[in-house]
Amino acid sequence: MFNITPEFIVLAFISYVVFLFSTTCHEAAHALAAKIQGDETAALGGQVTLNPMPHIRREPYGMVIFPILSLLLAGRLFGWASAPFDADWERRYPHRSAIMALAGPVANFTLMFLAVIGIQVGRHFDLFHNPEWGEFLGRVFFVMFSLNLLLGVFNLVPVRPLDGSSVIMLFMSESTARRYLDWLREGNFGLVGLIVVIVGFKYVYAPIEAFVGALLLQRYF
Repeated sequence: MFNITPEFIVLAFISYVVFLFSTTCHEAAHALAAKIQGDETAALGGQVTLNPMPHIRREPYGMVIFPILSLLLAGRLFGWASAPFDADWERRYPHRSAIMALAGPVANFTLMFLAVIGIQVGRHFDLFHNPEWGEFLGRVFFVMFSLNLLLGVFNLVPVRPLDGSSVIMLFMSESTARRYLDWLREGNFGLVGLIVVIVGFKYVYAPIEAFVGALLLQRYF
């Protein structure tokens, strides 16, 4: 365990709260998109909500235990969540399933753009130089921007169980998508692919983050 400073504690607290809120929005978007399109599995589980508790009850390790431990032990936040769905519904309506999968990253990108608006408004009115709460507010907005950009981009990688593995069905005919789903379910490539993505993602993501940050924020805090 590295040295835990007061500044780190503040940043870790902000990061975890933003992670909890962003992940809840991500999974609620999945659940709502599925419900609208005919699959009420997640809705019946109480996940069409911005209350984090139903999502935490489903994934306590991914939403509480691992994120907090990874922050304390490694100084980096790692976690996950999930929303249930009907696999038969997915096979009958692969394009609907793809839209459901896309809803999660869209929620993250929406939060990212809201953070950009908050940052630009804060700069315009010079809010971040307030000696009492300005720096804290700036950190909240920047963590919200960077974490949701990361979540949105990472989840679009087309490797199971990430959302991108379903989103790509939007570009297939329904018959091809069904064959693709059968291949996904029969194959054992998911874990290997996910490990490869986790190890190599930082090399792909770094230029994406730099480009989006320069485009939307002009500069970092």
